[in-house]
Amino acid sequence: MDASLSQRINLLAESETLAMSRVSRELSAKGFDVINLSVGEPDFNTPDNIKAAAIEAINDNFTHYPPVSGIPELRQAICRKFKRDNNLDYKPENIVVSTGAKQSIYNTIMCLINPGDEVIIPCPYWVSYKEIVKLAEGKAVYIDAPIEQNFKITPQQLESAITDKTKTIIYSSPCNPSGSVYTKNELESLALVLKKYPDIFIISDEIYENIIFSGSHYSIANFDYLKDRVIIVNGVSKGFAMTGWRLGYIAAPVFIAKACDKLQGQVTSGANSITQKAAVVALDTNPTTSSDIQNMVSAFKERRDMALKLLNQIPGLITNTPQGAFYILPDVSYYYGKKAENKIIENGQVLCDYLLQNYYIALVPGQAFGSPKTVRLSYATSMAKLIEAIDRLKKGLDNLK
Repeated sequence: MDASLSQRINLLAESETLAMSRVSRELSAKGFDVINLSVGEPDFNTPDNIKAAAIEAINDNFTHYPPVSGIPELRQAICRKFKRDNNLDYKPENIVVSTGAKQSIYNTIMCLINPGDEVIIPCPYWVSYKEIVKLAEGKAVYIDAPIEQNFKITPQQLESAITDKTKTIIYSSPCNPSGSVYTKNELESLALVLKKYPDIFIISDEIYENIIFSGSHYSIANFDYLKDRVIIVNGVSKGFAMTGWRLGYIAAPVFIAKACDKLQGQVTSGANSITQKAAVVALDTNPTTSSDIQNMVSAFKERRDMALKLLNQIPGLITNTPQGAFYILPDVSYYYGKKAENKIIENGQVLCDYLLQNYYIALVPGQAFGSPKTVRLSYATSMAKLIEAIDRLKKGLDNLK
């Protein structure tokens, strides 16, 4: 039946993170004790005051079609959030609310990219970036940032990647999958390169903004000479433990916001009305004074430190210290070419399959993120499960000869 499907969908890859989660669920359903470290979501519950706002909205029958770009009070709350947390001034006309940050990214790329336009993507990258560019018939141009660079590109690399066909760059900070965070000085060095190319737009994925372990988040939109070319993507899923609520948003130049509104109006229309009411309460929460957010971040930091301590005891693994999100991306290439019985570990995909089928731990191969020497480990799970999972990882790697 594949021949009956469009070339567009046949060329589209399945999300590797979702694929690993699917296989993990299938093994669990068969009774195996799988520890899933492939999942990219907080293992915390949505704060009670946010849930209460949703219940109130249901009881008030706030269940009709919302405006495509979001209800006015939510767009205003997003503007207040940008001013409070980022010292950025936006108006509601700059804001488009969508069904998750993934749709926000999709809208933006589909509205900006023509066939053949180049999109610069630093590696490692979130899995959906390249596939969305593919759907838009753009050309992804990758910049490799290895672990020795803390998975962050340099201004020299950026300059070398720019051509007369470059339309956009997209990156995340804090980064999924590496947890790396660009400092203000590092962003400024990149911003000064982009300043020389006024036709390039910058998509800044800031969905992990609230999960930073040292220092503070800084947005590339804070450089005035770039702001009118920056599209900030954010949402409530990670910082407020609201993954299933499905709400993301952009802050963008008005003409891009209007284009995204037009596209979204033909695809999904407005995001869930109840979620939007709950998101107003979430975004009016100051993350620096919220005990819910700070307790979550403290727990993630404690888990990160424990995971690194245990991983660094495994021969051959190379790690860095991620400063945000809830991922570690160790270099596991030391084990490539080794064997378990008759199975040769040719790459990260084979390694992850081996570990899942034999030791019941689910990781994501780094090649899914453009980082083939690595695997991604999420520590968004309990400390007990994390310790057990890394013990299984060590046993699995020790068995390779």
